[in-house]
Amino acid sequence: DRRNLRTLVNVTGGFGDTLKTNVQNFDKAHPGRFFTFTEPAWKRVNEPGYAKTQVELVEQAKRDGARGLKVLKTLGLVVRDSAGKLIKVDDPRFDPMWDACGRLNLPVAIHVSDPIAFFEPIDRYNERFEELNNHPDWSFHGKDYPSNAEILAARDRVIARHPKTTFVVLHVGNFSENLAEVGRALDRFPKIVVEIGARIGELGRQPRTSRKFLEKYQDRI
Repeated sequence: DRRNLRTLVNVTGGFGDTLKTNVQNFDKAHPGRFFTFTEPAWKRVNEPGYAKTQVELVEQAKRDGARGLKVLKTLGLVVRDSAGKLIKVDDPRFDPMWDACGRLNLPVAIHVSDPIAFFEPIDRYNERFEELNNHPDWSFHGKDYPSNAEILAARDRVIARHPKTTFVVLHVGNFSENLAEVGRALDRFPKIVVEIGARIGELGRQPRTSRKFLEKYQDRI
């Protein structure tokens, strides 16, 4: 109240008993002030029958009071299959989960990429050189990581396959450097919305374009 915060959304509320505890301690203890999202069970992704298990976890999360599903960039950039290969954002084993979220009216808050600079060499031409030089583990350049464009294309294929599911595409659609592309995604997919957290600086360096973007899509932000 002192900070004039009306409601706080805990997007990383976990699943199972962790989710139940978070809902009990916050959502139920302070109605209307906290909303808790569940998360996929990434560590179980390579188990037999994972797709069915994940749907059951989402359904239980709904019964336990979850208000949505949060997908971190774990998907596409961290979680790997049993052979050690990165699992793609549009891997079909997640399709039942996306469908379940639409059926249960649980919005999916999805963050599957990072600023473009995180996918480029850490050199004097990288606009985030100081940041990445201090935190080289934040970089997704090289190795077997996909490009930013590949990740966003896979995300868009997921959204296209699940038109009844609402996707909250975080951090200005994960492409705050190119608002025209974000606008095209909003035009193409009527069920998605974006938010601007942690990307105010990106919007601030393109004030005219940002103003036009925010005015045009004010009902989707």
